[in-house]
Amino acid sequence: MTSDESGAALDLRPVSLNGSAPRCEHLDACIPVTPRSSTCAECLSAGENWIGLMVCLTCGWVACSDDSSGRHAVAHYEETDHPVAGALCSGPTWRWCYVHRRAV
Repeated sequence: MTSDESGAALDLRPVSLNGSAPRCEHLDACIPVTPRSSTCAECLSAGENWIGLMVCLTCGWVACSDDSSGRHAVAHYEETDHPVAGALCSGPTWRWCYVHRRAV
């Protein structure tokens, strides 16, 4: 692992032969979870709106995404070190690893 000019860590692991990113080992810690809510509790209590919701794949906590002004999902990661969250949406789903800062 190395860092860019800003000091942020860069993931320099090679891509696989098919061009995709290597499998994230943090997915191994994910268990089937039931989202605890269908809203961002922090946004609701602050009277804020959210754009997207994420569900923590360690504990099921639901919070707003980085597209929202509250960024409560990343705050949950910073408080708990739960590394992977999934998009809570009706369309295609995706997962984000906060440790590697990439979709997994």
